[in-house]
Amino acid sequence: MALKQKEFEVLYELSRDASRPSQRRIAEKTGLSLGTVNKTLNELSEKQLVEEGSISSRGLIALDPYRVDNAVIMAAGLSSRFAPISYEKPKGLLKVRGEILIERQIRQLKEAGIDDITVVVGYKKEYFFYLKEKFGVRIVVNPEYATRNNNATLWRVRTILGNTYICSSDDYFTENVFRDHVYKAEYSVIYAAGETDEWCIETAASGRITGVTVGGHDSWIMLGQVYFDREFSKRFVSILEAEYSKPETAGKLWESIYLDHVKELDMRIRKYPAGVINEFDSIDELRDFDPAFMENVDSNILDNIVSVLHCSKNEIRDFYPLKQGLTNLSCHFSTDEGEYVYRHPGVGTEKLVDRHSEEAGLRLAQKLGLDETFIYEDPDVGWKISRFIPNAKSLDPMDDEQLKTAMEMCRKLHESGAHLDRKFDFFEEGKRYESQLKERGPIDVPGYDELGRKAERLHDLLEKDGYPKCVNHNDFFSLNFLIDQEGHYSLIDWEYAGMSDVANDFGTFCVCCQLDRKRVDLALSYYLGHKPALEERRHFWGQMVLAGWCWYVWSLVKEADGENVGEWFYIYYSYAADYIDEVLSWYGVKEESRSEE
Repeated sequence: MALKQKEFEVLYELSRDASRPSQRRIAEKTGLSLGTVNKTLNELSEKQLVEEGSISSRGLIALDPYRVDNAVIMAAGLSSRFAPISYEKPKGLLKVRGEILIERQIRQLKEAGIDDITVVVGYKKEYFFYLKEKFGVRIVVNPEYATRNNNATLWRVRTILGNTYICSSDDYFTENVFRDHVYKAEYSVIYAAGETDEWCIETAASGRITGVTVGGHDSWIMLGQVYFDREFSKRFVSILEAEYSKPETAGKLWESIYLDHVKELDMRIRKYPAGVINEFDSIDELRDFDPAFMENVDSNILDNIVSVLHCSKNEIRDFYPLKQGLTNLSCHFSTDEGEYVYRHPGVGTEKLVDRHSEEAGLRLAQKLGLDETFIYEDPDVGWKISRFIPNAKSLDPMDDEQLKTAMEMCRKLHESGAHLDRKFDFFEEGKRYESQLKERGPIDVPGYDELGRKAERLHDLLEKDGYPKCVNHNDFFSLNFLIDQEGHYSLIDWEYAGMSDVANDFGTFCVCCQLDRKRVDLALSYYLGHKPALEERRHFWGQMVLAGWCWYVWSLVKEADGENVGEWFYIYYSYAADYIDEVLSWYGVKEESRSEE
């Protein structure tokens, strides 16, 4: 039998208290008026759901459809806003006020009588596996955690959604918010006085959610646990299955999908007083909640910062992420002495980057005054601390003065006389990428073989020029320059520094800054300090062509791996294909006729 909400609330309180609670006690627990409780008890007695002030066996049966089946804890995300601590462990495994966040939540669920708990993991998933043995939870892996939003987590558990709590692993509830019976689908909310950038709820008089605005003032906001009843789960799963494969769905929160269909999906709000539900968007917010957190947290990253900057953990603040990728996980932080950047090595970078050469390159750049940001790098592990430049601008290669400064910095590096162990050659790199392509099968791209033969011929001619090998930055382009408010330049990101042809950095710069032929010649004259002779021009232009060819082949590999290189694919190709015949002609090589492909 379907119950009215007030009937459910009264029966639920009676089911939890075998001592026949007073009507006043029931009113306090349910939030109903004393008169409503009295009237509801009479109605329940007439339906034989209550007998002599206690819940009857029929009442227990009437409650059963509202029993919670299970709980899902979402723990797959990267928690990038919790950098740098999230680089070491997932946010849900942090210890707050003496308890690990996800463990506290699991205990609260079990104390409420909910034993069927599924934890969906992704980022650093292995860190959560111990929960299976410790608490008897089920572990489900979400392999799409890095490419999709949290809708992928619910996709992985869609077959078990029924009367289900949906929880976040990093919430902290000061009191147990879970119940083993819930009347209807609900989203927990708290009141935000004044301005807020959170999701502000719009509701009908019944409390049903009708919409959301992002940002507002003096509003109830979405925060904390969510509950799906069986009807909501059935409809939501049907919608998710219909929309999951759409490209636009990948980046959506599950809440966004719900709100797109809010008229079809009945969910109410459950209000909580301030302080009960706590969600931490930053380390600084967590520290405000738990002042002992920084001193007690087990973090090699914080220990590294303390050892280099000679500060206390409590002095470190103002964390926020700057950049994330395969080779760099970087975040901003401050101490009493200034602002800094912490760079954490990405997974697999030891196969891509020679950190000892990088560290030596950074030391050289610091010595030459090319990089004013560098403070320290651990060459064995790869973490690095640099100064943060507020309001820094990237270099504009279309500005003549900035272009001139970049070329002069390039020349200063090349004439340093320094030596690094790492070597980098555009043609050799391109051939390495080509071998990776051939492992997948024949390369049937029209014109590929002919362009490759020309690149090999050009490489041989460039080698015969006898230009010296010297230290190159090897990622030398506009975005790796920072210009501070006083006009000081810093050349950053030295991961690929090594011994290369003297024209390598020039070639990279021209291609990656997409310079036209007029600006290529202007950049070369700035680099050389004079108008180039033919022998100089053809060599430097030749390295530009090989740079385009190398990264074109790299793009073919990336696309074969399913990654989208985008417009850069064609840009790289163009710098090779558009100029190679012309440069070869400067060496006296006649243009080769194109063979039929």
